[in-house]
Amino acid sequence: MRLYILLSFLLLAVFCSSLVDASRVKFGTLCSRNPSNRQRGCDKKYGCGHYGAKRGNRKHMGLDIMCADGDTVVAPFDVKLNGRFMPYSQNNAINDGINLSGQGFCFKLFYVKPDRYFGTLKKGQRIGRMLPMQRVYPGITSHVHVQMCDRSDPTKYF
Repeated sequence: MRLYILLSFLLLAVFCSSLVDASRVKFGTLCSRNPSNRQRGCDKKYGCGHYGAKRGNRKHMGLDIMCADGDTVVAPFDVKLNGRFMPYSQNNAINDGINLSGQGFCFKLFYVKPDRYFGTLKKGQRIGRMLPMQRVYPGITSHVHVQMCDRSDPTKYF
């Protein structure tokens, strides 16, 4: 009986791991006017957009992809929309985002006003629009923040 259970778990693990090789998956375009997903560099006043950048006493736990205020944000691959995510505890003009999953990933997009919070989208379909980041952080390079649900580094997928 124990051997049967062990073999069942082993087969399940092999089957699941063969479904998606996340190391080979790359994010497609996120912002319509940035098809190559150029990453935000460093701003004198606001810091840098790479994963692990210093934010005072904490680390930046995502990757910032350049996206102009008002730009169309699109699905980087086929995704499931899993509900709203609000990055700030206090409301402001960019306090919106969405939880998504697809291609074996669970991730969040910050500073996006989704057209809807639940459902599915095909690669390239509109998720929503980039919120007005300049209203909250004047002079920053406007961007979508991509954060993996497990807070791991998303850089290798871009």
